[in-house]
Amino acid sequence: MAVQKQFSSFEELLSGSELPVLVDFYATWCGPCQVMVPILEQVSAQTKEQLMVVKIDTDKYEQLASQHQIYALPTLVLFKNGVEVDRIEGVLQPAQLISRLQPHL
Repeated sequence: MAVQKQFSSFEELLSGSELPVLVDFYATWCGPCQVMVPILEQVSAQTKEQLMVVKIDTDKYEQLASQHQIYALPTLVLFKNGVEVDRIEGVLQPAQLISRLQPHL
């Protein structure tokens, strides 16, 4: 399950994590984004020692979404050592998502 934490900046979150960070850029009104909620909870539970999952509401953080060129929802962006290493648009099943992330964990 994604943990709610406060950070002074997105960069601080990314650079301060020893684990790869999977960022779910979503919106509350987005149907496919809601479909991803239980999928991400499952993936987070299976990779909890290897991956941090973070959710960013693009309506609340429009500038962040724009900065990271988020044009479709949901978009999952995997950061490792503060650098984007993979980007996934749309819905994937838990096994597909874990398989896609595995090389970076």
